[in-house]
Amino acid sequence: MNDMKNKRVLVTGAGTGIGRGIALEFARQGAAVAVHYSRSCKGAAATVAEILAGGGKAAAFKADFEKIEPIQAMAREAVAFLGGLDVLVNNAGITMNMPFEKVTPEQFDILYDVNVRAPYFLCQALLPELEKSHGVIINISSIHAFEGYTEHSIYAGTRGAIVAFTRQLAIELAPRGIRVVGIAPGAVPVENHFKAMPGVDPRQMIKECGKGIPCGFAGTPEDIANVAVFLASPAARYIVGQTLVVDGGTTSWMPFGDGFKQPMNASFGKGYVPGV
Repeated sequence: MNDMKNKRVLVTGAGTGIGRGIALEFARQGAAVAVHYSRSCKGAAATVAEILAGGGKAAAFKADFEKIEPIQAMAREAVAFLGGLDVLVNNAGITMNMPFEKVTPEQFDILYDVNVRAPYFLCQALLPELEKSHGVIINISSIHAFEGYTEHSIYAGTRGAIVAFTRQLAIELAPRGIRVVGIAPGAVPVENHFKAMPGVDPRQMIKECGKGIPCGFAGTPEDIANVAVFLASPAARYIVGQTLVVDGGTTSWMPFGDGFKQPMNASFGKGYVPGV
């Protein structure tokens, strides 16, 4: 049902984390994959190398998602490499945590540029190819779009915007043969989480994270990748405009407590958001 053989896929932010997992799973299912990255050059190279070692087709493409021109250029290069496009996975995004009153306009702008404006105009740039193939757009959001969390006022807004964008774009493009859907992952500990909490054992972090999730464990990039491949397949043809929440039950329970009153003990955004 999920066979992606001979499909042509572009995954943004595929050098690390969820994006890497998605790119690898599409390749495992037989798709040719264009691996986009911004800063994680080594990660993108490793992703491509793993796909090639498995007999697949892949190449890495760099683009700064803070500007429109590199996005458009990357779209052209990826299409040229793939020979067209069947699936676009808008995964690239950045996060940061900051008390509301300390957020700067520069920080606000960079998150909205990368998380909202970039996928918007990438979809626009790739529209002709997706129309030819009657393709699929998968937008990666977050459970931050549906529930609040301390010090995430900017990030949550960008994730909510992606959910609304997915819904709106779906009804506009469905008559043209393009299906638009979304995924809102829950807790999926990846490299950036470990960097934000130096000195904490990643294995212990994952274990502790799982204690607060109804299913009893944290998600993995593979969990999200499996859903992405399903949504790109004909088996999901009747799913249009929806954002599927994949969170182990996190948004289904009522966490009565005063945790929202406490400041965070992690620092997300270092290295890519000014002033963090």
